[in-house]
Amino acid sequence: MNAIRLAAAATAALGLGVAAGAVGAATSGGPVNSSPPSVSGTVQQGQRLSASTGSWSGGGTISYSFQWQRCSGSGLSCGDISGATSQTYDVGSSDVGRTLRVVVTATSSSGSSSAASSPTGVVAAAGSAPRATKQPDPHGTAQVGKSVSVDNGSWSGTSPITYSYQWQRCSSSCADLGGATKSSYTPVSGDVGYRLRAIVTAKNSFGSSSIGSNLTAAVLAAPAAPASTSRPTVSAPSVNVGGAITGSVGAWSSAQSISYGFGWNRCDASGNHCQTIAGATAQTYVLTTADAGSTIEFVVKATNATGSNVAVSAPTPVVTNDPPGTIRLPNGKLSIPASSVVSPDRLVVSAVGFSSYPLRSRRPFTARVRIVDGRGYLVRDALVRVTGIPYGWVRTAAETATGENGVAAVRLVPTRRLPLRKGEQLVLFVRARRPATTTTAAESAHRLVQLALAPPRKR
Repeated sequence: MNAIRLAAAATAALGLGVAAGAVGAATSGGPVNSSPPSVSGTVQQGQRLSASTGSWSGGGTISYSFQWQRCSGSGLSCGDISGATSQTYDVGSSDVGRTLRVVVTATSSSGSSSAASSPTGVVAAAGSAPRATKQPDPHGTAQVGKSVSVDNGSWSGTSPITYSYQWQRCSSSCADLGGATKSSYTPVSGDVGYRLRAIVTAKNSFGSSSIGSNLTAAVLAAPAAPASTSRPTVSAPSVNVGGAITGSVGAWSSAQSISYGFGWNRCDASGNHCQTIAGATAQTYVLTTADAGSTIEFVVKATNATGSNVAVSAPTPVVTNDPPGTIRLPNGKLSIPASSVVSPDRLVVSAVGFSSYPLRSRRPFTARVRIVDGRGYLVRDALVRVTGIPYGWVRTAAETATGENGVAAVRLVPTRRLPLRKGEQLVLFVRARRPATTTTAAESAHRLVQLALAPPRKR
């Protein structure tokens, strides 16, 4: 046993590395090492290492002394560090690239013996824990279903640095979002109205540090397909075969731009059992004979980047075979525009009435002329001219258009030459024409009427 200890002492004296344990001869009856000393702490310049004594037995009360040694990078060729005899050791620049160990000497009344720790790892140069130099920033649109991410910001400190993340939902204060521990996060419906941030934690061998990112904007709800807020409508002054009807899209709500598609449905007279009209995809539709007896709906399909929705107008009145532009007056009669009177049909002066009959003064009076067509429809927008015969008895009146009731009220002004005598007659030549045509066209009309004259009443 003494031979082995002497061999270990000789090896240490030569500066050779040995296994942890006894390194010198013990005096007879001195303490015996059963577990070698150890070194704890960060093996880096500027850090403090601590030594444990290991485990010893025998010899009564034991006291300990320490000697730190500097070894080669492989843990060999160890030598004492001058003055390094405390239980702790502050790693210096001379230690960088080398390994360290501690030799513990145990002394009792019976003698002393020594044991060495295993060499530490290679001493690293001085370093520092991470410290943020630029706050992290979030990126992306804060909206349900869309991903937001956070950068790491900028940090000082010894490399390598690793990063971890924790997303938070914020209002007046912030709270962690469970499971949101990646550099990106996809907001959910519960986040709507809140702002988000990520806590970024940087860590290296010297420590860790955390900082919150800047806040996102308030989280928006997921975009939705367009929603109809006011149903489409149909502009139809008349719903007659050959007439054109035009739809409006109504009103829609959408957070995104909308495009529209159009269609038309043909329904029964009650607005039910509707079927798509093939090829009718414009905003205006010309009614055909197939539509007679039916009602028509305007169909709008509104589309945005998220999806589409459809809205349908109320049905039109029942389509009739009346001429284009036919409207029903409150008295039940039908009125058509003069443009719907086409040859071989023609205008007809159906009645002429006067505001005074017989005419007893030379004050202005009114001739009321009603125009119909050959089918009996009242004709609006026809131009009516009334001319007196002889020409010198009344002034020439301007053309006057008929109203929805087919009547034109023509103001006539007598001259001084008008004889107010019993038995005299004022002959009036009434002409009517469509606009943009001549009075000789087939669609024009004329008629001669007489207005009886009489002397003024005696007072």
